[in-house]
Amino acid sequence: MAHLDHQTMRRVLRREIAGTLGLLTDEHDFRAMRRYRTFTFDDHAVYLQQVEDLLKTRAMQGTHTTVALFDPQEYAEYCTARGIDPDIPAHRTRFTAEVATTGPTIPYEGQPLADLLPALVDEAVRQATWEYAATLLARLGACATCGEDIGRAAFTRASNLVARILDTAPPGDRHLVCSVTGTPETLVAVLHADEEDHGATQLDEAEALEFTTVLALGLATQSPGGLVMRTTAPDTSDRIYGWRLRGDGFEPLTAGEVFDAYCTDVESGDLISPESNVDYCFPPDLGHEGTAQGHSH
Repeated sequence: MAHLDHQTMRRVLRREIAGTLGLLTDEHDFRAMRRYRTFTFDDHAVYLQQVEDLLKTRAMQGTHTTVALFDPQEYAEYCTARGIDPDIPAHRTRFTAEVATTGPTIPYEGQPLADLLPALVDEAVRQATWEYAATLLARLGACATCGEDIGRAAFTRASNLVARILDTAPPGDRHLVCSVTGTPETLVAVLHADEEDHGATQLDEAEALEFTTVLALGLATQSPGGLVMRTTAPDTSDRIYGWRLRGDGFEPLTAGEVFDAYCTDVESGDLISPESNVDYCFPPDLGHEGTAQGHSH
């Protein structure tokens, strides 16, 4: 009886332990892991099916699982830096646990793996974009004339602009896209700002941080770019409008420019039929926040 009680207690305790699973999302990464003798899978599709079955089983047992992105190259570098053998499963587990504290993760909540995979990759791209933009901002350093930290000043200004854009937006859910070119590669950030029943705006903090950082980089480096807003509300047409980055400020796009941007195929240049129930508009006046107010030495 005491033995059964101990077994029961262990089952209860197992339900209290959260787990992290390092997932190989694509075939290339999967093939890289096959160099290790202790990694016994030989088919990526079968591997993914086994992962999904495991996640479902853990969920049925009441166990929470977080899925992290497993990067074989980062794992190899991790093992080399610590002088440990990468062909030991316990070391892969240790790496996954450490990655989950700082890297992209998605909680498993019963969603199909076909939905979880792209969400995890998107999270990884979003985090990499933020880290890259933040690094470039930090490298700008202090102004040689006045000593002000250029990146910090640009971030403050970008934060004020985002707040002003949301304050002047019509009621509804807002979807913002900011793109900045002129850096070694084009950076794109997305921000969802959903309106709750009592009128407050709900923001994802990580998403808002990335969006503001990318916008700040565009302002600080005076790079070409733009910001587009789409608002959606019940019983009304969607509204789309935007601005181009000009110097360290915004310049409103005309309704015609917004229409052309949305109704032209980027690759071929051919016209695309406009969406129904969508109004392409001139943006609201941002007041002095929309004009050049940033660091200008």
